[in-house]
This record gives sequence, structure tokens and C-alpha cells, in this order.
Amino acid sequence: MVELADLAALLLMVAGILYWWRAQGVRELAVNAVRAYCRAGEVQWLDETVALRGFWLKRDPRGRFCIWRSYNFEFTDTGEQRHQGRIILLGRQVEAIQLRPDWLH
Repeated sequence: MVELADLAALLLMVAGILYWWRAQGVRELAVNAVRAYCRAGEVQWLDETVALRGFWLKRDPRGRFCIWRSYNFEFTDTGEQRHQGRIILLGRQVEAIQLRPDWLH
């Protein structure tokens, strides 16, 4: 006989796995967007990776709750200095990509 606590634990584990799987897809979307943006902006994207900076729930333009994510990455425009960049996604939509070296200051 399956107990309610066991069923709840199983559902929680499945929900966690589904979240992780979908988050990987969103991360890949961020990677592709940063790659294209840096190429178009004629800057070099360093390490070709993005790092999750933060996330929370936010409403999209339709009023639905989506996960808002901010990823950091590094780029160079001269080949000598590393600068921080940021990409922001709401759900699976890119909201902004910032390449300013001073956005953290």
C-alpha cells in the first residue's frame, strides 16, 4: 500500500526533475542568444558559457506567471580586458542582453 507521504515525495521529485530539464533548455536558449548577439556586436564571448545569477516569478505581458532568469557571461571588445555581460529571460523569451562593462557599478 502506497502512503500519502511516499506519493507526495515522488511527485516532488518528479517536479524537481522536470524543472531541471526545462531549465537546461532555457539555459541553452540563453547560450544561443548570447552567441548570436556577441557575433553581431563584434565582441568576443569568453568561455562560451552563461552562469545563472538569479531567478524568481514574474508576470509576462499576458499576465501569466513565468520564471524570470538572469544569467551573467564575460566578453571582451579589445582582447585584453574581460567585461561582464548579462542576459535576462522571462520564460523562454529574451527580455534583454547587456554588454556594458559598467552595468554592475
